[in-house]
Amino acid sequence: MSDKILHVEDDLDTREFVALLLKKEGFNISSVGDGESCMEKIDEGFDLILLDIMLPDMSGWDIFQKINKRDMKKKPKVIFISVIPISDERLEILKKEGVSDYITKPFDNNDLINRIKKALT
Repeated sequence: MSDKILHVEDDLDTREFVALLLKKEGFNISSVGDGESCMEKIDEGFDLILLDIMLPDMSGWDIFQKINKRDMKKKPKVIFISVIPISDERLEILKKEGVSDYITKPFDNNDLINRIKKALT
């Protein structure tokens, strides 16, 4: 599996854990801790972005909107990850906006992997 994933998460422990988990599954993963770093790396051709909603310099939603406005050959899929739960109705609205999925922390490892694989198919 050679899908490229960018994980945007300000908590270092979570970043390192997710990187280890996804590397074991064969994903090519890069991690950054803030929105500015995400925007600097975005043109590296990622297939998927795991995007925390609450980051120190900008919200995940702001990053998502910037990605959508960017002129790119192939836009990456985006999965939001947050400690804030949302309703099924809100998830449907986000999906209509182009978000692939929304995962609430703490997450089950197998669920995270399965939802990433589903988003990439």
